[in-house]
Amino acid sequence: RRYVAGGQCKSAARLEGKVVIVTGANTGIGKETARELARRGKVIAACRDVAKAEAAASEIRAETGNQQVIVKKLDLADTKSIREFAEKFLAEEKELHILINNAGVMLCPYSKTVDGFEMHLGVNHLGHFLLTFLLLERLKQSAPARIVNVSSLAHHGGRIRFHDLHGEKSYNRGLAYCHSKLANVLFTRELAKRLQGNLMRAYLSWTFFFFCAIGTKVTANALHPGSVHSELVRHSFVVTWLWKIFSFFLKTPQEGAQTSVYCAVAEELDSVTGQYFSDCQPAYVSPRGRDDETAKKLWSMSCELLGIQWD
Repeated sequence: RRYVAGGQCKSAARLEGKVVIVTGANTGIGKETARELARRGKVIAACRDVAKAEAAASEIRAETGNQQVIVKKLDLADTKSIREFAEKFLAEEKELHILINNAGVMLCPYSKTVDGFEMHLGVNHLGHFLLTFLLLERLKQSAPARIVNVSSLAHHGGRIRFHDLHGEKSYNRGLAYCHSKLANVLFTRELAKRLQGNLMRAYLSWTFFFFCAIGTKVTANALHPGSVHSELVRHSFVVTWLWKIFSFFLKTPQEGAQTSVYCAVAEELDSVTGQYFSDCQPAYVSPRGRDDETAKKLWSMSCELLGIQWD
């Protein structure tokens, strides 16, 4: 059981006065991530199912004694909902120190988001891409800040099919999930490079602006939570059945949340960015996950699909 549980976050870092957003915090890994971070500071649970999220938040408040666990509506399958969430958040909160892009879908039958994106790509990648874009300036202003993207070991089986991003020519629900998790890794890699690039450009301009850039440093890292017994596989009867049979060999949601918490709070990661973690330690990234040209192309295409300019 201890072997299956994997790495544990040992940091006792507190988050008093800091604000954390966890997407998909109403169940599974997201709920346990929110629970752990609520023991340290203020948590905003950004969820599609508000009723379920309120029940989870009530449980977390009662257990931790922290009344600053707040539920906000966020449907990552609808860019209008994402924009409304960001607009309300920016109007109500003056700071944002940690953004955990945790929510996701897995093994969905073929379907599309409100905006016409294939569901895995739309929710797991494009939804969080847009959310991060809308909140990035607040993260920079709240210095130092962290972006944590929950990816998966499944990214090893993914590839970015630019000729058929939305699976209209061919579709396999398992591969669609893998493709979206690879997109998470590539997004993290390119985002980290761009954030570092902004800092270097500031240094080359004036020393004064260099110090300002240091003060608004934002890191971005991705992670694999492990194989977790959660509701994520609910769209596949076969996998749900197998999960129940082999549950002893799977992590609990609490164990699966450890690397997310580690990436969010560990002091030794203060200046670490663009990396991929598993079991609270650096992990191997597939060659496709290290392809800078693909990362740049995916970034450009994501901006085009979302109708945004993010240079």
